[in-house]
Amino acid sequence: MNKKKLLAGPYLLWMVAFTVIPLIMIAVYGFTDRTGAFTWENVTAMIRPEHMKALWLSLKLAFLCTAVCLFLAYPLALILKAKGVKKGSFVVMVFILPMWMNFLLRTYAWLNLLDDGGILCTLLEKLGLARFSIIGTNTAIVLGMVYNFLPFMVLPLYNVISKIDENVINAARDLGANGFQVFRRIILPLSFPGIVSGITMVFVPSMTTFAISDLLGARKIMLIGNIIEQEFSTAANWNLGSGLSLVLMVFILISMAALSHYDKNGEGTSF
Repeated sequence: MNKKKLLAGPYLLWMVAFTVIPLIMIAVYGFTDRTGAFTWENVTAMIRPEHMKALWLSLKLAFLCTAVCLFLAYPLALILKAKGVKKGSFVVMVFILPMWMNFLLRTYAWLNLLDDGGILCTLLEKLGLARFSIIGTNTAIVLGMVYNFLPFMVLPLYNVISKIDENVINAARDLGANGFQVFRRIILPLSFPGIVSGITMVFVPSMTTFAISDLLGARKIMLIGNIIEQEFSTAANWNLGSGLSLVLMVFILISMAALSHYDKNGEGTSF
């Protein structure tokens, strides 16, 4: 038994070196100033108007992206369930396939698609339709978020819904339940762990993203992720960037707590 425990040594070493130590460094930088003295200023800087504005916009776009992903993914998961699509089928692989491509490459593809001289505007011009500019708007950012994070909503939902026993649904129908009642009282409650898991897996990266808003927002729209990234890379103020990151981490911990509370068996995260 002791020898088997030793097999976990490389994993523990990896976690300590690349997860625990970086988090400790962030905490140290976040609660100290440039001289190394303890301070709360880096954490309380989140209440500054420019930071609160960016945080509120990040929350709003993250909620919108999550809602759109749920609206698109839930009916799709129901259709895949009704068609009897298996987890290893080609249809499921189509949804996973974009995740194999680099995140930035996928975002650059949308930049080329939505740019003023991009594919969409060129197509509209050839069709004699009015061109419109979408790059540099919240709409472009949400579209990029939905495209990149939609698989993280589809897979947990499909994983849970595919496990619902058809005999339970048939029994409800035999007892006189109509389609809406079957959905409200059987499918929806049983699929709730997948909903919570999908919301968490989409909301967290949507709220913390900065690459999508940089490219599709044309650097005109500042999310809280952009401010933190600039504090580290441009302003070289690791203390302020770490302090803001710690505050943002609170939202992530809340999401993780919700996931563990409503999906105790990990049904929505296993695929």
